[in-house]
Amino acid sequence: MATIGFIGCGKMGCALISSILKSTNHKIIGSDKSEEYLKNIKKELKIQTTTDNKELAKRSQIIFLAVKPQDMSAVLKEIKPEIKNQLIVSIAAGIPMRKISVALNHNKIIRVMPNTPCLVGAMAAGYSVGDVSQKESQGIKKILSSAGIAFEVDEEHLDAITALSGSGPAFFAAFIRHFTDAAAKDGLPKDIALKLACQTALGTGKLLLEKNMLPEELIAMVASPGGTTVAGLDVLKKNKFDAILTQTYKAAVQRSRELA
Repeated sequence: MATIGFIGCGKMGCALISSILKSTNHKIIGSDKSEEYLKNIKKELKIQTTTDNKELAKRSQIIFLAVKPQDMSAVLKEIKPEIKNQLIVSIAAGIPMRKISVALNHNKIIRVMPNTPCLVGAMAAGYSVGDVSQKESQGIKKILSSAGIAFEVDEEHLDAITALSGSGPAFFAAFIRHFTDAAAKDGLPKDIALKLACQTALGTGKLLLEKNMLPEELIAMVASPGGTTVAGLDVLKKNKFDAILTQTYKAAVQRSRELA
């Protein structure tokens, strides 16, 4: 199995490492700027660690770039002398493959847009491939799928995925928070309200996926004529809820394009 190097062992990087270790036999090396942080990672995940990104690049066949976008240029400059035939996988938001390709003079690149539910093995990701073989692309898909689901798309669609599943957890969490607060103000204990709201969100997604249902089919199933659901849906309609959500999505897409 290939040796995988992770430059950057933050929450997302560590979540991916943990998922890979659970489902494959890949050897993993992690690097980070903080030696103290790496000690904890080494103890917790039982992987090799180093503070030397060049050493990591030299020893790895697959290199995950899991650093903040503002740190990417410095990292690429640092590892460039060690890049030969490695597969580069970037999970940095807003950094197009062409920028990485030019900086490294290297075209074997895959760009991934993961999301934070990766932390619990429920990631929804999109990825785009550069000049890589089908075998390499399928290998990365297998690795990503160990943490949830992943779909290959053209790079131009990653902005949409950034808004939908990258930013989406915050939007869904806002929805859950406001429903929880409303129920708590109505007298329901807040801890119970939060758990019910979270389980309802989880169950709704699970039902749609497992029963292969469309959202409108589920809405019709729940919304009995003259009932409580219809009363609530009428409020959403009157307040142009669909327009608000569309604007929310478009704002996130636009910002992703600006960052790129």
